[in-house]
Amino acid sequence: DQCASKLLFTQRFRKERSSEDVDIILARLKKVKAFKGFNPSLLQQICLCGFYEGLEKGIMLYRQGDIGTSWYTVLSGSLDVKVSETSSYQDGVTICTLGTGTAFGESILDNTPRHATIVTREFSELLRIEQKEFRSLWEKFYYCMAGLLVPPYGVMESTCGSDSKPLNTDGPFYAALPLLTPHFFSTSACAQTLSEKILHAGKILRNAILSKAPHMIRDRKFHLKTYRQCCVGTELVDWLMQQSSCVHSRLQAVGMWQVLLEEGVLNHVEQEMDFQDKYLFYRFLDDEREDAPLPSEEEKGESQEELQEALLFLSQTGPDAHLRMILRKPSSDRAADDLEIIYEELLNIKALSHLSTTVKRELAGVLIFESHAKAGTVLFNQGDEGTSWYIILKGSVNVVIYGKGVVCTLHEGDDFGKLALVNDAPRAASIEDFNRILRDVEANTVRLEEHGQDVLVLEKTLGSARNSADGSSAVHYKYRVMSGTPEKILEHLLKMMRLDLQFTESDSALDDFVLMHCVFVPNSQLCPLLRAQYPFTASQGSEQEKLDYALNNKRRVICMIMKWATVHDDQLQQEDVAFLQEFLISASNDATWLPALGDQLTELERHKVFLRQFSLGEEKPQKRQPIRGSDEILFKVYCCDHTYTTIRVPVAASVQEVISAVADKLGSVEELNLVHLSSAGGEKKTIFKPNDVSVFSTLSVNGRLFACRRDQLDSLTPLSEQGGPSSGSLSSFELMSSKDVAYHLTSYDWELFHCVHELELIYHTFGRQHINKTSVNLDLFLRRFNEIQFWVITEICLCSQISKRVQLLKKFIKIAAHCKDYKNLNAFFAIIMGLSNPAVSRLSQTWEKLPSKFKKCYGEFENLMDPSRNHRSYRLIFSKLEPPVIPFMPLLIKDMTFTHEGNKTFIDNLVNFEKMRMIAKTVKIVRYCRSQTFSEDAPLPSKHHPDVWTYVRQFNVIDNQRILTQLSHGLEPRRS
Repeated sequence: DQCASKLLFTQRFRKERSSEDVDIILARLKKVKAFKGFNPSLLQQICLCGFYEGLEKGIMLYRQGDIGTSWYTVLSGSLDVKVSETSSYQDGVTICTLGTGTAFGESILDNTPRHATIVTREFSELLRIEQKEFRSLWEKFYYCMAGLLVPPYGVMESTCGSDSKPLNTDGPFYAALPLLTPHFFSTSACAQTLSEKILHAGKILRNAILSKAPHMIRDRKFHLKTYRQCCVGTELVDWLMQQSSCVHSRLQAVGMWQVLLEEGVLNHVEQEMDFQDKYLFYRFLDDEREDAPLPSEEEKGESQEELQEALLFLSQTGPDAHLRMILRKPSSDRAADDLEIIYEELLNIKALSHLSTTVKRELAGVLIFESHAKAGTVLFNQGDEGTSWYIILKGSVNVVIYGKGVVCTLHEGDDFGKLALVNDAPRAASIEDFNRILRDVEANTVRLEEHGQDVLVLEKTLGSARNSADGSSAVHYKYRVMSGTPEKILEHLLKMMRLDLQFTESDSALDDFVLMHCVFVPNSQLCPLLRAQYPFTASQGSEQEKLDYALNNKRRVICMIMKWATVHDDQLQQEDVAFLQEFLISASNDATWLPALGDQLTELERHKVFLRQFSLGEEKPQKRQPIRGSDEILFKVYCCDHTYTTIRVPVAASVQEVISAVADKLGSVEELNLVHLSSAGGEKKTIFKPNDVSVFSTLSVNGRLFACRRDQLDSLTPLSEQGGPSSGSLSSFELMSSKDVAYHLTSYDWELFHCVHELELIYHTFGRQHINKTSVNLDLFLRRFNEIQFWVITEICLCSQISKRVQLLKKFIKIAAHCKDYKNLNAFFAIIMGLSNPAVSRLSQTWEKLPSKFKKCYGEFENLMDPSRNHRSYRLIFSKLEPPVIPFMPLLIKDMTFTHEGNKTFIDNLVNFEKMRMIAKTVKIVRYCRSQTFSEDAPLPSKHHPDVWTYVRQFNVIDNQRILTQLSHGLEPRRS
């Protein structure tokens, strides 16, 4: 979908864009927050006249003082806004960063010079609209674009008054003007719409309580005082958790009631602003009156019908209300759960990801919340002494420079106020607090130097108190590795290993090192380091002390190596195996003069068995075997005329090796390129680089490999088989039970998931080319996600009868529900995303005929896909599940990529071990999910059981979005 948008924005002129093209672009733009408030007519026009631009890091879009020709919106990435007093780019100071969804460049409306220089800070995608087209849109749609633009074009309720302080001309400081709503229609209309929905939801809940549990609303006595028609906070939470599967915890229920409390639909009898899960009295707005009306039978019936929809709405708005409630509390009143919620928010802020866990947890205690409802509120003036820095949770802020006017508008997620201190900082944290936290952290930082250079940086934290012999307790400190050279990190972790516990148990940091070391010290360098640590003996002390010292060091290294071998297992190369065999012989010899090593020999013997199996290539007893990089495969590579040659190469072969094999087969001496051609043909064509590896597993669902000369690239066309089926599988699919399909879907997905090695997630995140490793099993599992999506879309778009399509919708929703029950969240999300694809979601006539029961079920499932608050709905569900679980893998990959791109791997030439720790934490989620084996009982066999098993393993799909959209329009043409 994203690639299709790029193609259309880049290569098609307005007159060439068909309705199908517009639908594809529209689906992309609807996800951009800057366009959320635009009406359909305006979005249609933008789809017709917008152009795509993809810019690498460091590209200057335009200079300060230039006369503009285009207006822009950021689709992805970020750009720096630089302002110079001399209008020279070299003197420019970065005053803010424009993130995804921000818009800029409106000076083209009156041909005024650009107020700032704009430079990409990373690869960024932009939507560009040329001056003539933008002016036309502005004249036609002024009423809904005004809120998007900065003054003098944007609509403002008020501006900076004459009582504002004079602006300082000494340099570019911030002056914040209006705080607008996140939607771009009338501010009051948006707020009114939200208030009406909350008011209606409150009424539905009150009527439902009076209908189902009228005893909850009654007169209450407390301390000789009577409170009329009240509910108790704990009872309200209990009742809410019983009503819907979308309410997963008491904290979530508190947030939902807080939404009603903030809007005045529910009130505390003492007018407190925070809802609490305690024996406190709350009263609905309708019950404030003495003659409060009771719901009629008709209203009770309506409350039952609309209750789930109201709860779904509150579950979506509740997390924000809960966070606001926590941030309004004084720091001293925040409970551990409150701090944990704020801390989780900080984890989602990219520019804070380089801060240590300690700093983030300290910040959670000092952040405060501010709300400015009126547009035109001045937060601070140019020249004021800075005391706070901000991030915008909701709304937008205009940035004004003296003598230059408004230079940009900041939106949700952007920051301002103290950029030199920290970018994208949480909203309204005191700089004094932040500096104090940094000073405290630095005071607890221990640095080990060699030859005047840091080689190890530790953070001292308070550990558990230990009781001494005289009964007094002594303070115990723990030292957490922050950064260091690989040698010093390894040395420190071995030294800190606890030998008074089981031999295989060690600090989690050692696990993180074993998991992540391939990033900063490959096996070829690690093995000599381990060998150097093993023979340590003390230079001083008695013979017994020297013996104990040698024994302890050897035991630590043995534990480390066993853990290393266990984690890497079939990822080990032959030279790694040779090192292990040599080490095992050495350890066995040492056990003859250090008898205490004997208790580890049993574990070592197990690894001997493992090594023998590895060397002989014996297969493990699994349904599907993991693919190793050294395994050879047969693969077809096609030529321009659609003939093909079959080659046999290792899975991890480089593109250069594949081309050599093809050239040998063809007897060709010409220079060939290896190309991935999707079913969309030339529109989706990728030329691989010579050092790319394991390209077979990176193909799209119906993609094929072609080898051709460079002058033949334009003539490449997809094979007829790449187009997918011409008819659906309804005749056999409708005979299969939904539970059968979900079970076998999950069983096969589990086989694929179980084959994914933990290390493949790391290879994928850091780049296989850089680590020289393959992630083929992960690639296949991720491709399975796309395959399931296209299966859903294909079956529905190839079904010509509306009644049959309705049955298909019902069946897919039921399959999704069963997958959720089986804890196959990957397939669950793939099915729901398939149903939400534009080619399916636009079939309004089909959806209208879907029974309300299934619509509500689908609505709940969509709520779990809600990406707000970093997919909080999904994460809450996931946190409650016990293994085995098949997680939503694309989100795990996103989390790892987020951490990787937001943090440097090396800081001052030292390994950033805090980054390694954060990525390892995500990888360990996969380990946890697979800690138990999938062993659900299969549904009772039916006569169609074998067909189901085969069917789910060989989906025949259309993966061309344009073809699917055309089929969709053929089923239900666009209404005029």
